[in-house]
Amino acid sequence: MKILVVGGGGREHAILKSLAGEGRQLFCAPGNAGIANLATCVDIKINDLDGIVKFATEEKIDLALVSQDEPLVLGMVDALQAAGIRTFGPNKAAAIIEGSKAFSKDLMKKYNIPTAAYEKFTDSAAAIEYVKAQDTYPTVIKASGLALGKGVIIAQDFEEAKEAIVEMLDGGKFGESGKEIVIEEFLTGPEVSVLAFTDGHCVRPMISSKDHKRAFDNDEGLNTGGMGVIAPNPFYTEEVEKIAYETILIPTIEAMNAEGRTFKGVLYYGLMITEKGPKVIEYNCRFGDPEAQVCLSLLKTDLLEIVNAVIDERLSEISVENEDGAAIIVMMCSGGYPESYEKGKEIMGLDEKGQNDAFYYVFHSGTKMADGKYLSNGGRVLGFVAKGKDIADAQNNVYSNIDKVSFEKSFYRHDIGGKR
Repeated sequence: MKILVVGGGGREHAILKSLAGEGRQLFCAPGNAGIANLATCVDIKINDLDGIVKFATEEKIDLALVSQDEPLVLGMVDALQAAGIRTFGPNKAAAIIEGSKAFSKDLMKKYNIPTAAYEKFTDSAAAIEYVKAQDTYPTVIKASGLALGKGVIIAQDFEEAKEAIVEMLDGGKFGESGKEIVIEEFLTGPEVSVLAFTDGHCVRPMISSKDHKRAFDNDEGLNTGGMGVIAPNPFYTEEVEKIAYETILIPTIEAMNAEGRTFKGVLYYGLMITEKGPKVIEYNCRFGDPEAQVCLSLLKTDLLEIVNAVIDERLSEISVENEDGAAIIVMMCSGGYPESYEKGKEIMGLDEKGQNDAFYYVFHSGTKMADGKYLSNGGRVLGFVAKGKDIADAQNNVYSNIDKVSFEKSFYRHDIGGKR
C-alpha cells in the first residue's frame, strides 16, 4: 500500500511513524532529514496542488493524508479526490473553519457554541475606536487568516492594541491573512487542546493535551507554533470533558453540516476552561503541532484503521484507544526564534537515524542532511518525546536527557508541564 503524507515537520514525522507497518510504502512531500528514515521524501512544496496531484497519480498512491493548514485551506483534498486519489482531510469548504477566524467566530455565534465575545474589522480606525470604547485589558487581536500560529497579539493596554491593529490592517504584517482582524475578550483559565477524529457524524477525541505557546520559561516572550505539550491535560476532567463534548465538540460538527460544509478528518479544538465552563479559543482543521507528536505517541489504535473509517464514514464502528500513563514533548529551537534565526547548525547527539535512545522518540521539525550530518533548518528544530506513569515522571525522563542533544545557539523551555 502506497501512502503519501503532505507536509514536512514534526507533526508529519509523528503521523508517518504511526502509519508505518508491514506492507506499507510511505512517501512524504516535502519531508525532512528525520522523516527520510521512515519515508521516501519528495521535493514538492506543500502548496503546489498540481505537483502533488501529478506525483500521486503517476506513483499510483493508494492513500494521501494532507496534514498542514495551508494546503487544506487551498483545497488540496478536493484536488486529490478529483483525481481519484483516496484522501484523508477536510475539503476546502470545511477547512475554512481554520482559514478564517471571522468565519469560525460567526459560526459559533450563530449556533450558540460557547466562545469569547468579539467583533470583526477591516478598517483600522473603526477597530481602534472599538478598543478605546471597550477599555478592557488585556484584549486579544487576531489576524483572521493563517499566520503560522503567530497572528495573535494579547494587548496589555490601549497603545499595544493600537499598534497591533495598525501593523495588521495598515502595515500588512500578516499579508492577506491580516486584512481582516478579530478583536475578542480575553478569557482566563487553563487551556486544553482536544484533537478529535470525525467523519462528519461521529466524533472520536484523542487524549487531551496542554500546549505551551510562549517562547520562554514562565510563559514569557512571543507566541510561537508551540514550545512543548503534555498529555493528558490534568485540567480536562471527566466532568469538563462531558460538558465540552455536549456543548462544543458535537455542536460544531452539526453546525458545519448545517452550513453545507461537512468536516471529515481531524478537528482541533483549542479550549479555555473558564469559570462559566469550557469555551472555544480557536479551531484548527488538522492535527496540532506539537500536540500530534504526544497524542499519537499514546494512541493504541492503528492510525490507518481510523483514517479509513473516517474516509468511509464508519467511525462509529471503531474505538479510539490510548495507552495509560502520560507523555511530554519539549521543542528545541534555533536561537532567535520565533523572530530571525540562523539555519545550518550541526546537530550533535543524534545517531544515524536521527534518534537518541534516551527518548521515546525524537521528532524532526526543521532539519536537513548535508555531508552525512544533521543540520538545523527551521525555527523549531527537534521535538523530544518521553513517556512516564504520570506527567512528573515523563517530565523527569525528558529533562534529565535533553542536553544529550544540542546545536549552536539552541534553546528550549525548562518548564513544559509546570515547574518541577
